[in-house]
Order: sequence, then structure tokens, then C-alpha cells
Amino acid sequence: MSTLEPPPLAHVAQWASRRAPGPAALAAFLDALAAALPADRVSTVESARLAASRDGAYLSPLLSAVLPERLADVVVRPDDTAQLQAVVGLAHAHGVPVVPRGRGTGNYGQAVPLAGGVVVDLSDADRVLEVGNGWIHAQAGATFVALEAEARRTGQEIAMMPTTVGSTIGGFLGGGAGGLGSIEHGWLWDGFVQALEVVGCPPQDEPRRVHGAQCLPYLHAYGVTGIIATATVKLAPARDWTAVLASFPGPAGAEATRAGLALLRLDPAPRLVSVDEPALVATYPADPALPAGRHSLRAVVDTGVADAVAGIVAAHGGRVDKVDPGAVGYVSTLSFNHVTLRAKKARAELCHLQVGGAPLVADPDAVRAAVPGAMLHLDGMRPYLDPADPVRGRGFGGLLLAPFHDAATLYAGVERLRELGVHVVDPHTWLLDGPALPGIRAAAAANDPQGLLNPGKLPPL
Repeated sequence: MSTLEPPPLAHVAQWASRRAPGPAALAAFLDALAAALPADRVSTVESARLAASRDGAYLSPLLSAVLPERLADVVVRPDDTAQLQAVVGLAHAHGVPVVPRGRGTGNYGQAVPLAGGVVVDLSDADRVLEVGNGWIHAQAGATFVALEAEARRTGQEIAMMPTTVGSTIGGFLGGGAGGLGSIEHGWLWDGFVQALEVVGCPPQDEPRRVHGAQCLPYLHAYGVTGIIATATVKLAPARDWTAVLASFPGPAGAEATRAGLALLRLDPAPRLVSVDEPALVATYPADPALPAGRHSLRAVVDTGVADAVAGIVAAHGGRVDKVDPGAVGYVSTLSFNHVTLRAKKARAELCHLQVGGAPLVADPDAVRAAVPGAMLHLDGMRPYLDPADPVRGRGFGGLLLAPFHDAATLYAGVERLRELGVHVVDPHTWLLDGPALPGIRAAAAANDPQGLLNPGKLPPL
């Protein structure tokens, strides 16, 4: 790679490394951990430290080039809030940085310890604590598989969740945004999170309990405002879902997109709608329901509207290649950033941008032309915080995947996309950004005055 962009990342990593604990502080911290926690909760084995110090950032050629090789000094796996409080309290006392993580499925480098210190892996704190009417309360390490199973026992389901269903609820709230169910229920910030218990640094006697809008500074904040110990999130009435895989001819794929837009307006709403052009379909595993040379439309819909879906597909010149309730999980892995993972396995030179806005549908050729060799993947979604008209507001966002030449070419493409009116989220930086940043900064200053929680993930002032 000839260029690194944006250059500040390397400087931020170097700045964050100055927070690394000195030998004496680290030794004292390790001794204190050994006295406070069971031995099987703490590891300094190199293989464990390596596994806990990496996430999905390898999907980005830019992040791969600037992320430091430094490992966590120690990995702790608390199985309850008391142990989490103890770890953070000792880290604060000894000036040791703390990086929380779930399953490490994030792809921004948000779980990488830029200053070493302790990685707190919460995946063993995995109990579902209580299920109520419209909500479920669980420890941060509970997976979406477990949450969905418990919700289903009460005739409910998780309102919205990532396509990586083995992810943990705490990891998703700390580093995710949307996924399955976002067409109807929106995003993390749209009322999905009802309450949190958060451990600050230093921890209070009891975790900080926040509700409703008070939760916002802790969402997609990488743990810099506090470590999520438990979460209460929204449930919806359970539905019987089925997967529909359809395909369309034609060089432009406009009919596939129009059919997808029609599906977004079904009642009840689909849990997922995705559209791909033939070149991107060619990177997926061979499947008769993904015929070569045709545009692919895939959806997860209520079984009661499957016939209506078939009618919509036919009306737009397409054909239904498969309807299968057993394929819901498979179709989910052909959406959102799973697409990047699959495409890069077939074509390692690809990199991605996250894109949204009307031009993806109104002028997709111009969107593709912004980055040489680009392919466009679309996922149905609802714009952030659009309570006025969530049905009409449904549309497409997605991914632009293109061969990586150098950073200058990629970011020239980003500039061109923004000129077209495309909203671009840069997946090649670990720095927090966006309209929530002032609230995140304020909460981080209040809850972590020494800056020990995941240092280097907030942009320098």
C-alpha cells in the first residue's frame, strides 16, 4: 500500500500508547487481580492475549496497516457485575487502561487495546436475567442466539439484532448500529435500548443505572463512556419468518431495486431485504438460488405475505428461485457487513465503504463510478430517528465494494460520493464521530476522568 489515510490514525495510536502501564504498575495490578479474582478468570498467556487484542479490523487495508502490534498485558473474563467492578476498580487504582469486548466481531478496531493494559472479555457474563412484555434484560455477554431463544419462549422476538447472531448484546450496543429488524424498528438509537447498567472508572458502589434517552451516550461508544454490564432491550411479538430468494435479468438492476422498495412497504414489514448486482453475487458461494448473471433480491418476510412477495417479484419481471423458512439464517449472512466478509474471501483486493441516501436508488451508476471498479450492495433500512413517517421513510443503505488501489483513490471517491449527496460512513477509522460525539465526550469526562477506558478511540481535541 502506497499511502495511509487518514494519517492521524498512526499519530493517535502513538499518543494512546503513552497510556500504557509501566512495569511496576502492571506488576502491582497483576498481583491485585490474582488476590481478587479466581485464577481461571485471569490470563497472561500470550495466545489468550493475542486473541483478545484483535477484532474484524483486518477487513480494512487501512486499519490493518496502522493498528499497532501491541497486545493486551492481561485478559480478564468476569462472569458477573461484581467481578467487573473489581477489575475496573483495580485498574483505576493502578492507572491501567481497560478495553471491553464481547466476541470481537466489530470491524473498526474498536476492541484493539492501543495502550495494552487489561482487556475485559465479557462473553462469560452471559445470563439472560428476566423477560417481560416487550423487553428482555440480560448480562452484557448474552448472545443474540440465547436472547432470541428466551424471547421466543414467551411468544416474542428481539426487535432488532446484528446479522452475526453469535455476537453479544453488550458488544453490539457498544460497537454496532442496526441489522435484522431495522426496516421496522430502526437502530440502536431509536428506542431499542430501554435501560443499561454501566460501570465507570472509577466504579461507583453500584453500577450506574440509566434509562431511555440517558442510554444514548453509551451506544456505539466503544466503552469510552463506561462498560455496559447489563442491558434491557426491546422485544416485538414473534413472527414466523421465511426466506425468499429471487432474481432479475437486465444490465442495470433497476427492477430488482424497485421490487425491493415495494417489499419494504409490506405490512407486516420484512425483517430483511437485500439486493446485489451479478458481479457481487459471483463472490458468494455457488447456489442455484443465486443464479449467475442475474441480479439477486433476498428477503426475510412473514410467512403470511410470501404470496404477496411472489406477486411483487413477478410484477417487476423477476422470478422466485427459492422460498424456505430454513434459509433465514443463510440469507441473513448475505447482508450488511457479512457481504464484505464473503466478498473478500473470494476477492481479497476488495475494500468497502458504508453508504446511504437517495442516490443509491436514483443514480446507482454514478455511485458506482465514484470509486473505480465498485459494486453496490443494498440493504433495506429506516433512516435514523424518523418517527414522523417510518413507513414512507424506509429505503436502502448499503455497501460500496471496490478494489483497493491506495488511500488517495479511496478518499477521492468518498469526496465524490458526498458531492452526489451520498451519506458515507468511513469504516477505515476507529475514531468515534458523528452527531452523538459531544454527548459521548461529556459522559466520558464524567465517568472516566483519567481517560483509562479504551484510550485512543475518542478523537483528540
